Amino acid sequence: MARIDQTGDWEDRHAPGLGEFESLAIAAYARLPDQFRSLTGDLIIEIEDFPSDEIFEDMGLETPFDLLGLFEGIGISERFTIETGQIPNRIMLYRRPIIDYWAENDETLGDIITHVLIHEIGHHFGLSDDDMESIEAAADEAAAQ
Repeated sequence: MARIDQTGDWEDRHAPGLGEFESLAIAAYARLPDQFRSLTGDLIIEIEDFPSDEIFEDMGLETPFDLLGLFEGIGISERFTIETGQIPNRIMLYRRPIIDYWAENDETLGDIITHVLIHEIGHHFGLSDDDMESIEAAADEAAAQ
């Protein structure tokens, strides 16, 4: 039986706080292909620990850990309608559910954040799962360089 090192690398580590998490998200977004990012317009990425009570109720979530991210904004088909007071497109990333997912899976935190960003943007704009897989592959390639 392998001996577990109780004083390994994790002894002094903590899950990333909101600021560190935001930096990871900004870096992940920057690695997305330009033509994909252009779909979002002026995108704001916000980090919260959990969805608001309103979102929790509107989406009928069972637990606050059920939602990793949420896109709020104007889709491509709706862009030609000009409205005053329109807010920019926004993605909410929910730190605690993403960290919980990360703890239970064999993926890097950066990969999970990238996946959530791509899927929130992609589903909002009607992209297929195959389209999103291609975008993820391009983002992975960019991260490897």
